Order: sequence, then C-alpha cells, then structure tokens
Amino acid sequence: MVKKILTWGGLAFLVFFIAFRPDEASGVVGSLAGGILDAANGFAAFFTNLVTG
Repeated sequence: MVKKILTWGGLAFLVFFIAFRPDEASGVVGSLAGGILDAANGFAAFFTNLVTG
C-alpha cells in the first residue's frame, strides 16, 4: 500500500515538475544522462584495460 502511494506521489511530482518547471526538468535529465554516460565510459575503459592490459 505504501509503495503504491509513493509511486503515485512520485509520478504526480514528476508531471508537476515537467509541466511547471520545464527548464529545470530538462537540466536534471541532462545531468542524469551525463552521469550515466560517464559511468558507461568508465566501464568501457575498465574492460578495455582488462582485455588489453
């Protein structure tokens, strides 16, 4: 029950954030995407060094 309430609350907050603060929302998404890309590059470098090194 609590999980369902938190899920719906999070979804409502997300819709509100995107609808009323689109510039900030796009900045957050851009930052998250950049972080994921950095992590992927780190894993790629690790495995490259593991195989070649």
